[in-house]
Parts: sequence; structure tokens; C-alpha cells
Amino acid sequence: MDAPRWVLHVDLDQFIAAVEVLRRPELRGLPVVVGGSGDPTQRGVVATASYEAREFGVQSGMPLRTAARRCPQAVFLPSDAPAYEAVSERVMETLREFPAVVEVMGWDEAFLEVHTDDPETLANDVRQAVQERTRLASSVGIGDNKLRAKLATGFAKPAGVFRLTEANWWQVMADRPTDALWGIGSKTARKLAELDVRTVAELAAADPYVLADRLGPTMGPWFRRIARGEDRSPIVGTPYVSKSRSRETTFQHNLTDWALVREEIVALARRVADDVVAEGRPAVRVAVKVRLAPFQTYTRSVGLAEPTSEAAAIEAGALAALEKFEPGRAVRLLGVRADFETH
Repeated sequence: MDAPRWVLHVDLDQFIAAVEVLRRPELRGLPVVVGGSGDPTQRGVVATASYEAREFGVQSGMPLRTAARRCPQAVFLPSDAPAYEAVSERVMETLREFPAVVEVMGWDEAFLEVHTDDPETLANDVRQAVQERTRLASSVGIGDNKLRAKLATGFAKPAGVFRLTEANWWQVMADRPTDALWGIGSKTARKLAELDVRTVAELAAADPYVLADRLGPTMGPWFRRIARGEDRSPIVGTPYVSKSRSRETTFQHNLTDWALVREEIVALARRVADDVVAEGRPAVRVAVKVRLAPFQTYTRSVGLAEPTSEAAAIEAGALAALEKFEPGRAVRLLGVRADFETH
């Protein structure tokens, strides 16, 4: 424990697409798009795309039809969550064999807290072990905290290692746009641009009181801190536990009758309730997602009176959340999510 502390962020490259290619080796080198039912003539969104498909501008979250227009030669496949979960478990088991605290962040990524004089060698050992056990490529970011390790992985891809610390933070990040930071999306970047803050360096030097006034007393100063690479969040070595269970459906024809919308919400809520029972943990909050035509997505949620796995309570919560929407516009997608209590 006398060796320096490092944080490694392990990220599996094009994970879902890579799993599909392992199952179908003949697809190697081809543009592969995974999502929905795998039929680009039907409504659905891209879950992931292989690097070959990304070269044509195909991105996660994009409608399958748009992906097909951008890359008509792509191979489209349906999502297979159980297969991805099984592979992910093997990867995480491999990571836990190293002398590290492992915090799993999802199917395809995890943080490792390690103590070593040579983090690059350890990172490459991790990559090699994952490759040998699962035949999957991974990238590893090395940092002196979680934020920097996470961002370093972007520079490591594909299948590489990169170190980002206080020593090279400004050299690497200063001139990059604010949405290059982990935690800042396009909407926040636009708000910052309205303040004439467009780069990481400009955000780091921004007046915290102005940021607090424009972006909120908590988030404004926090954005300034991450622009400086500051992060004190610990690595939590507990097994990965899902925070929620959700179900959603995309309609091939827009729903315009709100009575039908309510029926679909009830059906989704019942499926989610079954998932909650299977999880063995009560839900404390229910959220409804509505995607309006052409492609505007909104989410509303309600807290439940008490933690519960009862289908009736989850259904009632979903309907209460739905009431927060103004009926009338055409609906192309509906989703229901039950959140579990977090400690």
C-alpha cells in the first residue's frame, strides 16, 4: 500500500456490437448496428454501432431508419440483453482477480482503485486478461481520480491506454469544448456558450457566482470544479446493483388517442412490476417517458407513498406520472421505469 494510488477506468470497446461479432464471426469488419427488433424499416433506436458503422455517422440513440439511410450496407441486429449481461459478468469476474477495488458502472465499464508504481503495465495486464478470457478488446484510462480516468479512456480508444492527471490536465483539456467533460451535455454547453464560456479553460476560470446564478447553486460551481479536473468521489467496491427497471415500446404508427396511451402505460407498468418482483427489491419511484413526434423526449416521475412491489401501486404511479403530460400530441414511444431505493 506504499505504492501510489491510481484509478483505472476500463471500458469495453463497442461492447454490444463486439459481442454480436463474436457470435457471428462473418460480420467482422462489416458495419454492424444493434437496436430494437433489428429491422430498420420499423421504428426503434440504435443501441450501439460498430466502429465501421460509426464512420458513416451512425450513433447510439439514433433512429434505425436514419442509421439505414446513412449506412444502407450495414447489418442490423436485434438487441439481446441476456447475452450481453452474461459476457459482462465474465469481464467483471476477470477484473476482480486483480489486486484492486472494483466499482462496476454497467455492462461495459468499471473503475479500479489500484496501488502501483507502474499503472500503464497494470492497465495493459488488465486489457490482456479481458482479451484472453472474453476475446473482447478494451481501453483503459489512468487517472489520479475517477473524473480524469474516465476522460482518459476517450483518448485511449480503441484498445489502448492513456494517462490523464493533474500534471497534463491543461495540456490535454484546456482548449477542448465544455461538453468534452464528463457530466456536461449539449444543453449545458449551450447555456455556457450564452455566458461566452466555450472551452474547458474558460469554464475553469469562470466566475462561480455567475455560474451559480445561471446553472443553479449546486451545479454551476460543480461544473467549474470538473473543468479543473477536481473529483473526490470514492471507488465503491460493492457488487453492481441496478438502480431501476424499465420497459418501453416504440409504435410503428403514432398514437393520437390518449385513451390508448393510458392503456399502453398500464401494460408497460405491469411488465415493470413483474421485473420489480423478480429483482426482489421494492420500488420507491415511478417514471414515464414519452417521445413525441417527430423526436422530442420527455420524462416525468412521481414518488410512491411507500416502497412497494405491488403491481397496482406501480401502475397507479405510472398513470399519475402520465397525468403530468399535456395530452393531444402524437406519441411515438412510451416507457415506464421503476426506481429502487439507493443508499
